[in-house]
Amino acid sequence: MTAVPLSPAPDAPHRPVLLDEVMDALAIAPGETHVDGTFGAGGYSRAMAARGARVVAIDQDPDAIAEGQAVVAASGGAITLLQGNFADMAMLIGRVGLASVHGVALDIGVSSMHLDRAPRGFALRFPDAPLDMRMSQAGETAADFLNRADETEIADMLYAYGEERQSRRIARAIVAARPLATTGDLAAAVHRAIGRRPGDRTDPATRTFQAVRIKVNAELDALERGLDAAEAILQPGGRLAVVTFHSLEDRIVKNFLRRRSGQETAGSRHRPEARATRRPTFHKPARAVRPSDAEIDVNPRARSATLRSAVRTDAPAWAPSHGERS
Repeated sequence: MTAVPLSPAPDAPHRPVLLDEVMDALAIAPGETHVDGTFGAGGYSRAMAARGARVVAIDQDPDAIAEGQAVVAASGGAITLLQGNFADMAMLIGRVGLASVHGVALDIGVSSMHLDRAPRGFALRFPDAPLDMRMSQAGETAADFLNRADETEIADMLYAYGEERQSRRIARAIVAARPLATTGDLAAAVHRAIGRRPGDRTDPATRTFQAVRIKVNAELDALERGLDAAEAILQPGGRLAVVTFHSLEDRIVKNFLRRRSGQETAGSRHRPEARATRRPTFHKPARAVRPSDAEIDVNPRARSATLRSAVRTDAPAWAPSHGERS
């Protein structure tokens, strides 16, 4: 395939994080096929195509699909854009006649396209926005969940997905404030529960918003399934690159690659060391990469990003790891 002279659009609504580092990890050779599992505004897909790859891009957000048609058209046939969840990438690439690929890139979590658009209901700074938070724009909204779940379920969700130590107090305040309709309603409930000091660098409702978003979009489940799917479709020598933005995501990726590369930690007298019964499906992962100060200065949302990458061996894929988060 002839390389297509594309580059990330300077006015794109979402600035891809660690773009050069992700491209280095993918080590694209002209004519290869790569998956961009989180298309967004197309930053990774453009860069892949510019290096001569055939790109199968995936996004669950219908807005991204509609707005991405211009990127597809400009690619001259190099980019194919499919609507769906990257957790289903094996099925999705099958729709375009593929069974395996040379690389997979995933940029996990919420994008600027979500955070900067008030009607999507992701951001604290739009207090009158509907409490939605659905990436796919389908299914139960954040308001639906918070208005029907009991106090215990909400508290458990806040603790598990937001690592919120005051989860029970916040859950009681949410239940007492129902019905919730806007992002401002949710923020106000959190502020009533745990307070808010003038000059706080981070809004105390941030962890709650993160937790609710992860719950509504089943993000950790999708990440686990997506890693399994990437393992299944990568050819021997294929490259996996995953960018995460908080410890829950990063822990899943780190532990997945540790297990799949045979780097499982040694056991103890309480947990004897497991005998290796399966060949590693990935070589030892590359060292984790984080954004430079220069990138953070240009794009503050990159601050918490971590890139983990590894190269596929020729071993058969393992059984799905769904649920192995520890």
